[in-house]
Amino acid sequence: MGDPPELFPALHGLWAVHFLRAELRSAYEIAEQLLRRAQSANDPALLMFAHFARGETLAFMGELLPAGQQVETAIGFYDRERDRLLAFRYGGIDARVWCLSSAVRTLWQIGYPDQALRRGNEALALARELSHPRSLAFAEYFVGMLRRSRREVRAAQEIAENAIAICAERGFTDLLAYAIIQRAWTVAEQGGHDEGITQIQEGVAALRTTGAELIRPYFLCLLAEACGKADRLEDGLSALTEALAAADEHENRNYEAEIHRLKGELLLRRHAKRSEAEQTSPRGGSGIENSNVGEAQSCFERAIEVARNQSAKSFELRATVSLARLIAKQGRREEARATLAEIYGWFTEGFDTADLKDAKTLLGELKE
Repeated sequence: MGDPPELFPALHGLWAVHFLRAELRSAYEIAEQLLRRAQSANDPALLMFAHFARGETLAFMGELLPAGQQVETAIGFYDRERDRLLAFRYGGIDARVWCLSSAVRTLWQIGYPDQALRRGNEALALARELSHPRSLAFAEYFVGMLRRSRREVRAAQEIAENAIAICAERGFTDLLAYAIIQRAWTVAEQGGHDEGITQIQEGVAALRTTGAELIRPYFLCLLAEACGKADRLEDGLSALTEALAAADEHENRNYEAEIHRLKGELLLRRHAKRSEAEQTSPRGGSGIENSNVGEAQSCFERAIEVARNQSAKSFELRATVSLARLIAKQGRREEARATLAEIYGWFTEGFDTADLKDAKTLLGELKE
């Protein structure tokens, strides 16, 4: 039909399908088409959706800074009265709520946990003002993700339960699955290890049947953390192997640094368990323990490398704390202190969050 107005929302729907399937190269190509068409039409609403599509795709390709810039540009085009009905054509979620929620994730990853929280509260407030349940459930999922990232377990549980209630009442089966997995992580963190692990496993399996691959690496990381809490180290390592394979298959880089860090932590836990077993064994050591330590160190170093390439400062901080603890035990305390001091000194906010508190405590111990 040439170039009718209906072509843009059709392309946007196609972008969404490729994006959720983690077919990121195809999604990016379509996002570029959307942006060219929006610029040609000089339509603010179309420009908003095009910049957002481009930004979201870039975020999962590991291009966090340009992704954040694209989403902020999209926010600038929003007009509440003009765009309030467009949610029914573009994804079922108010455009500003969608953009703000995306900004929550990216701001935390690039090292601005307080700004991320402000954006999240803004998304929640707008969704409530609009009286739009799907937008509210969507915002609550992302704010719950942020609370989890900030390691605020009770707050993460509360907001996940809010999202579950809305989704169950309204029949939002996709968002319901996400919220249930997020709540299951909080259950595992608070001692309900087997229950949390089972719920995460069931949620990941159910999502896989839909073809939604985009956030499977993230959910597998939640599973690995829960398995670590339960001392089910081999299950956790298996989940991370699956997460890394999925990330590599689709070039899905958004959570890649954390996959490597978590693998290193579980390998160290396995080393500690095997060392303890070897001490009580009459046959003595087998050398496996040292190989675990060396592999763990390589994991931490790889996590730092990936995070630096992506400007993912929060992931870099976590991986540096893990590495600093390890090399300090090897007698390299000054190297550990200097490495950690550099990334800790970069931060300008979020000093009340668990990650930065841990880093500060470790720095103090290394100075003594």
